Amino acid sequence: MRIGRALDGDTPVWVRDPGTGDPGVGWIAIEDPYAALADGREPADLGTRVQGELVPPSAPLVVVGIAQNGPAHPSPVQAWLKSPRGVVGSGVPVTLRRDAGTTVAEGEIAVVIGRGTTGLTAATAHEYVLGVTAVDDLSSPDRVGVDPRNFESKAGEGYTPLGPWIDTDADIDTVALTLRIDGLTVAETDAAALPVPIRDCLAYLASWAPLGPGDVVMTGAPFTNVPIAPGAVVEVQVGDVILVTPTR
Repeated sequence: MRIGRALDGDTPVWVRDPGTGDPGVGWIAIEDPYAALADGREPADLGTRVQGELVPPSAPLVVVGIAQNGPAHPSPVQAWLKSPRGVVGSGVPVTLRRDAGTTVAEGEIAVVIGRGTTGLTAATAHEYVLGVTAVDDLSSPDRVGVDPRNFESKAGEGYTPLGPWIDTDADIDTVALTLRIDGLTVAETDAAALPVPIRDCLAYLASWAPLGPGDVVMTGAPFTNVPIAPGAVVEVQVGDVILVTPTR
């Protein structure tokens, strides 16, 4: 199921994609998917249609990034935090910083946490996941030399485009990832190619800090980071979820 949030007036409500390919027919309103996951079932339809535009499919309290250092690195998993205030939806133009050097688009598989992660292990990680979506972890890598904590290199208004849908059926072990710049495919990979598997990353995070419903884990971009210039249009595709970010 592809679920997300759409505006009903000024209020975001949960919806699912009816699969018609025509947004003019509206999205189907659904119940809170986190409550449904807690009950071990899919969210039920509410019987109404929502015509408003899609907004980011999650409103996380925490956005975690994974640094995929590879199996040869002495610390194969590292994590860092990115401000959730930088999350924007698909189609929202992002103004690239002119004061931070080169901007890099990092197409990533984003995991949306579905319930509290106490007790999560690598073997059970999928049971704590609502689904996956696409994220563009816009970054300024030139700042790393003066800011090894990743605060400056990951900061910028709108620097975390997310969505537009959460795919609740995607396999966190195998889901495909594609990055396109101005319509040209520049990277094709999948979750199985990540140096550290997603479920191992989630177990690492859960061993240090609690995550909860709606929190987002960006699972790393060892093969999908590409320098971009203002005016580029970035597409990140995770499974069949396509995130589009025009820049300026």
